[in-house]
Amino acid sequence: MICMYKIAVMGDRESICGFAALGLSVFPTEAEKEAEKIIFKLSEQGFGVVYITEELAEKLEAALDKLRSRSLPSVILIPGVKNNTGKGMRDVHRAVEKAVGSDILTN
Repeated sequence: MICMYKIAVMGDRESICGFAALGLSVFPTEAEKEAEKIIFKLSEQGFGVVYITEELAEKLEAALDKLRSRSLPSVILIPGVKNNTGKGMRDVHRAVEKAVGSDILTN
């Protein structure tokens, strides 16, 4: 049996609008309460991956901590057009290192 999961992108409109052209579901928001409602709704609607801008993720730390205890969706931080912290790239490096036993992304 093949499982097909949907992919969503959340963040400010300017940062995420291009993802719609790739066929991803986009949810533009910068408001903390609205974003919290959206991300929990996505987790109940069969989304397997949710990309979220670093700036929005900072506002949603408590909600994201709750989601981490669930198997889906996988939440992946991406840089936006402003206020990037580098946390998304650090998380990717940690995940790769955990998966392959070495940080193969660093020169």
